[in-house]
Amino acid sequence: MTNRPADRPDDLEAKYRRSKIINVVLAALSAFLLVVVAAQLSTGQPAPSADGGAASPPQQAGVELRDPHDPMAIGDADAPVVLVEWTDLRCPYCAVFNRDTLPALVREYVDSGKLRIEIRDVSFFGEQSATAAVAARAAGNQGMFPEYLGAVYRAAPESGHPDLPRDRLIGFAQEIGVPDLAKFTADLDDPRLLEAVRQSTGDAQRLGVNSVPFFAIGNSALSGAQPIENFREFVDAALAGGE
Repeated sequence: MTNRPADRPDDLEAKYRRSKIINVVLAALSAFLLVVVAAQLSTGQPAPSADGGAASPPQQAGVELRDPHDPMAIGDADAPVVLVEWTDLRCPYCAVFNRDTLPALVREYVDSGKLRIEIRDVSFFGEQSATAAVAARAAGNQGMFPEYLGAVYRAAPESGHPDLPRDRLIGFAQEIGVPDLAKFTADLDDPRLLEAVRQSTGDAQRLGVNSVPFFAIGNSALSGAQPIENFREFVDAALAGGE
């Protein structure tokens, strides 16, 4: 039997150098991609596609909507800072943000009028992501979009994508007390709501948002369910920049 030779010190040193070079390259690439996404969010210019071409720009004008009648937003439309969040109702990390971080942001910034949070739904994890987003919009038609998201995310597993069949979606509406359950159920089959979800998903992808949760304030971006301290720094920097 032939024994595999052990790594010599010089071999280990060479491997170490190669590993450091690879790590530096990967870190630089990650930083570049985040800058590209942030630039697209602020300018509305198309992000480069995988083949080197350019995708079409999003149809919505800009990222902040500041629509006072937007049922998917939390906070004053005239707040000095708008945090845009992209979320998928089957995303476990979106659930972590909603449960662990969002309440603190609302208490510390939204309730004081400093921050508005505008939510964009995407359906990255299959057909049930789309139907769940439709259900949240149906609840939003009755002024209960944030409450519906909260119910879905509270029930989410610690990992993996939850199963969200139609009867469970109706159950969430019952849980939060949607006033007109018959209208909610009918709205689940509204093709306009499904098209709105698809449009929102397409807009996000054209902006370069391909993972969730993802956040933007102006030309700055933040990715993932990060600790509350990171979000405080993110929002505080934007508030300071507007002074």
